[in-house]
Amino acid sequence: MLTLLLAPVAAAAAAAEPEIIVTASRFPETEAESAASVTVIDDDTIDRLGEPLVPALVRLTPSAAVETGGPAGTLAQVRIRGAEANHTLLFIDGIRANDPAAGDIPRFELLNADIVSRVEIVRGPQSALWGSDAIGGVVAVNGVDATAPGYATSAEAGSFGFRRAAASGTVATRDANLSGAIGWQRARGIDSFDGTGDRDGYRNLSGRLRGTFAVGDRIEIGAAGFALAGRSEFDGYDPVTFLRGDTLDSTRNRLAAGRVWITAGDAEGLGGTLATSLLHSSNRNFLDDAEINRTSGKRWTAEAQAHYGFSTGTVRHMAVIALDHDRERFRASDSVYFGATDQRRSRTHGSITAEWRAEVSPVVADIAVRHDRFSAFKDATTVRASALVQLGRGISVSGAYAEGIAQPTFFDLYGFFPGNFVGNPSLKPESSRGFELSLRYRNGPIQAALTGYRQRLSDEIVDVFDSATFTSSTENRADVSRRSGLEAEASWSADERLRLTANYSYLRATQPAESLVGQLREVRRPKHSAAIAADGVIGRITYGGSIAYVGRRGDTNFDVFPAQPVKLGAYWLAGARIAYRVAPAIDLFARASNLFDERYQDVFGYRTEGRGLFVGVELGKK
Repeated sequence: MLTLLLAPVAAAAAAAEPEIIVTASRFPETEAESAASVTVIDDDTIDRLGEPLVPALVRLTPSAAVETGGPAGTLAQVRIRGAEANHTLLFIDGIRANDPAAGDIPRFELLNADIVSRVEIVRGPQSALWGSDAIGGVVAVNGVDATAPGYATSAEAGSFGFRRAAASGTVATRDANLSGAIGWQRARGIDSFDGTGDRDGYRNLSGRLRGTFAVGDRIEIGAAGFALAGRSEFDGYDPVTFLRGDTLDSTRNRLAAGRVWITAGDAEGLGGTLATSLLHSSNRNFLDDAEINRTSGKRWTAEAQAHYGFSTGTVRHMAVIALDHDRERFRASDSVYFGATDQRRSRTHGSITAEWRAEVSPVVADIAVRHDRFSAFKDATTVRASALVQLGRGISVSGAYAEGIAQPTFFDLYGFFPGNFVGNPSLKPESSRGFELSLRYRNGPIQAALTGYRQRLSDEIVDVFDSATFTSSTENRADVSRRSGLEAEASWSADERLRLTANYSYLRATQPAESLVGQLREVRRPKHSAAIAADGVIGRITYGGSIAYVGRRGDTNFDVFPAQPVKLGAYWLAGARIAYRVAPAIDLFARASNLFDERYQDVFGYRTEGRGLFVGVELGKK
């Protein structure tokens, strides 16, 4: 439902219009009236920074810890506000895109930035609106499509054998619009093991298409789809010694989905949406081009939502009710164990969501309640309540109490590897609850916010090891994990010559110690992180640049037995892009990554690229 109720906004007028947020509520609202903590990365920022993959953009947002298991294109995980990697819910063009065949994680490493027009990140539990997996937050990609006719093509090449090409375009009439994009990139990469072995590269081919047709003034028919395909090489574990080494592992991943919908009624009065979508994923793992195993998943979803806007005196109300139903299917097979790990599983899920929002100057209040009914485990009910109060002189305060859930994955429930792992079909969903409080300032070109939050995660699904049988399984943890933190944000934008944003995040994320006495810090979550980004247009020059700071954090060394805790050092990751318009609709550009040539690791033992330099050309107008 993320994009369907949002009226099209011409690109030329976008800067003059208030920013519309589509994931912090079941009904679009302006950023100034949203109590949620939201970051929007718009098309200009994406284009000017020039990052090939979306995780590099997400890294620049508050409280988002991005982890890549080696060079670009390898597995990328996002942890928002200290949550787990599968506690982030991803939408692509309104389609729930977490991969049912890969532990319900969002496949951020497959998100080619060349097909992305907008990224919206809502921090904090959002399950009362969107259901399972929205414990850390929600990431929505392509929330708004530009409707101004135009096209763009580009090509780029540079360090690490990197090559990149992309094309996008939009055609529009008074009643219809159609937009699409395709992006291709590859790199030979580096050796992620010790720097002396074979290179670990990747390939990515992605595309998207979206179109709408207006039937009169009150009915819209639409369809959207995307396809992501990637192949990445990585260094895994020797099948004989079981030690990590310079192996010839690779994985081939595909994620494709389509959605159709019809909306009717008035945006502010009575209206509604009917929609259905289908997602298919496929993951195949190889060792020296010999297939080891594969998984696949399907998710069919049907959605219905109705809204009604009305007034009582000076109070403006918006009431929303939504029904969702989905069916998931999961398949796993192997070659190594002659099919012993094969799985054929399916499950269904239904939900009802009710949301009410009231506006009476200077207060905006919102409450949402959702009940999720699962076929394979315990049902869940979640609540979110929030309020924003304008104090005058550009100052406001906001607060929210919110709950989140994450359903057990197919691996958690039914996974099986002979002599190694056995799933637990008795698991129940993980649950989280917490609150946040924010002080905000907004006056002309200046915006700033200071937000504090605290969350508790209960029934966390964890791996357990049986020393008697030397096998592992899963269970719901009896004690709670805790997350708390502080986010400071500021931005300034006087005109198109300079847009400047900065943020700093402090995080304390802990889990119960194995001795059940005290708490231990969670791994791969920096205590301190920060980012600065700037972009703009000066005459014929377009530029963008960013610096991200990732503080010290813990990890685990699995190369020894028993596994040992280790520390990963802090690093600064800087990038920049500058383009010069040599002729109408022709730009030449240069880009640099890891400008400080940092030698850093997001995952212990897996090297990442050093400084990279790239050049390219762009034709047309975005």
